[in-house]
Amino acid sequence: MSNSKIRLTREKIAQMALAIADKEGFEAVSMRRVAQELKVGTMSLYYYVKTKDDLMAVMDDALMGEALLPSLPKDWKRAMLAIAKRTHAVFMRHQWAPASMLKVPPGLNAMRHMEQCLEALAETSMTKREKITLLFTIDDFVFGHALREAAPDAEIDVEFARAQLPHGAFPRTAELFGAGRIDANKNRFEQGLRALLDRAERS
Repeated sequence: MSNSKIRLTREKIAQMALAIADKEGFEAVSMRRVAQELKVGTMSLYYYVKTKDDLMAVMDDALMGEALLPSLPKDWKRAMLAIAKRTHAVFMRHQWAPASMLKVPPGLNAMRHMEQCLEALAETSMTKREKITLLFTIDDFVFGHALREAAPDAEIDVEFARAQLPHGAFPRTAELFGAGRIDANKNRFEQGLRALLDRAERS
């Protein structure tokens, strides 16, 4: 067995691939590039990951490992809030991931993540359908917010927009923005999550 095989693991390969994607974007990740950064031959990687899809799978598994909580709060709402916030934090650290890893089949850590979510809801009176609906809704919210945060700010022609307000075609917009810029609440992610969980509790 060569020295490269002794040094390498799937976990080390995944971490290097994540580091490349974080620095340069997902498009920069390739088997050859990962091998270069690890200072091994490209063929050495194929002993551990067989294809680009396999490389994406180990990257996704590493991401989902970061999303796991070491322990769950006892209260189900606090537990779900903690899981969602931790998952969102992973996507904020790796902002390329929500758009790039959506089609990767779930691995063991994704299954552990689902198990942790179901464990949080185990003592509730929710039906199976209610549980899965809540989990999918929270995922929609977490992914959607992460995608929006990762997107570059749109170029807005402020002068053009301001010039339209006095003409009466956009009265509600003029009412809202006529006095100047208004920023959304910076804490809206957690507020939105709490609203989802409160609604689920009342159902």
